[in-house]
Amino acid sequence: MIITDNTVGIIEFTRLYLAVFYTFVAFFYISKIIWAKRSSGQQQVFPGQRFCTSWWNHIAFRVFRATIWMICVFRFFFPEIDGFLGLLPSMLNVPVMFAGNLLLTCGFVFTIIVHLSMGSQWRSGIDPKGPAQLMTHGFYRYSRNPMFSAIALSQLGFFLALPSLFSLICLLVGLFTLYRQAIVEEQHLASAFPAAFAQYKAGTRRWL
Repeated sequence: MIITDNTVGIIEFTRLYLAVFYTFVAFFYISKIIWAKRSSGQQQVFPGQRFCTSWWNHIAFRVFRATIWMICVFRFFFPEIDGFLGLLPSMLNVPVMFAGNLLLTCGFVFTIIVHLSMGSQWRSGIDPKGPAQLMTHGFYRYSRNPMFSAIALSQLGFFLALPSLFSLICLLVGLFTLYRQAIVEEQHLASAFPAAFAQYKAGTRRWL
């Protein structure tokens, strides 16, 4: 593989961008959850009972999010870490990595937009006492899982921005976990709103 100046440029830019991006994401969600709990006095995160499907999904996301964050930060200061990630040389080029950065960013921005559009109804996981009503308006008119779709887009973007066996594993595990969590949450909604959810499900796609 021939490394051009442009390729070196996008690799180094992405090295910095991923470190900054995932640091921002980590602090954003931590501060958002703390602020929401303090302002409303209500729990926002519901992993579920220990060892249930939802609990395992939350554990998987937490582990991989923390791992991705640490890897991206450490490889900025110690570039030699790249040698342990199983980089895919054929994908280390400007078009692929630029597309990855773009998808990563757009996916995160759309996730936040959907998040904010839900207002006080947003929860991570399954609230045993909720939701009070089935959300079928806004972005949920077009997809039963718009936020998960946006997260999946970001996960694909990460793989393209850092094409490697490491990011490929993260992508596959992430997509599988999103799918499992979508199934669990839809089962909860079907139990809480039998008729309404059946009608909603019949007229709205699970993803996009």
